[in-house]
Amino acid sequence: MLSDKETTRLSKLLSLVLRHNPAHLGLTLDEQGWVAVDTLLAQAQKQQVPLTREVLLHLVEISPKQRFRLSDDQQRIRASQGHSVAVELGYAPVTPPPVLYHGTATRNLAAIREQGLLKMSRQQVHLSTDEPTARQVGSRHGPPTVLRVDAARMHAAGHPFYQADNGVWLTDVVPPQYLDVA
Repeated sequence: MLSDKETTRLSKLLSLVLRHNPAHLGLTLDEQGWVAVDTLLAQAQKQQVPLTREVLLHLVEISPKQRFRLSDDQQRIRASQGHSVAVELGYAPVTPPPVLYHGTATRNLAAIREQGLLKMSRQQVHLSTDEPTARQVGSRHGPPTVLRVDAARMHAAGHPFYQADNGVWLTDVVPPQYLDVA
């Protein structure tokens, strides 16, 4: 079907337009981050992007992090989380597991110890249920450090948590008192 290189390129393009810059393909996301699949495909074709319905379904299916979600009728698509554009994903607050993890570049550790985990350019802080996933995420930007989040204590103190369709845990901020190096 697609080469690994082309699969990666198209997956990154989908992440770009569904999370950060829909205008790159002339798209507009609705309030919940959805766009019509037909509109996405038409706009991609206008830009000479080789994206067909078959390729799109393949990308959604093979995404190891399940970054994209199709509506039940497969007529709309959105990113599961990670938006820097304003969307309301509609996730209800839920009780988190007692401990969650966050991977970051080691060079960020001093600022995190002072300020906690901030959402930065995204809408929320992303957390993992296991250390290996957090380490992998943290290694994207240099030598990683994995932080352990006392989610049970945070939740008891009134901090809301949400779980994205792909299992990633989300919260608005993690104050420093709830963090330890794993």
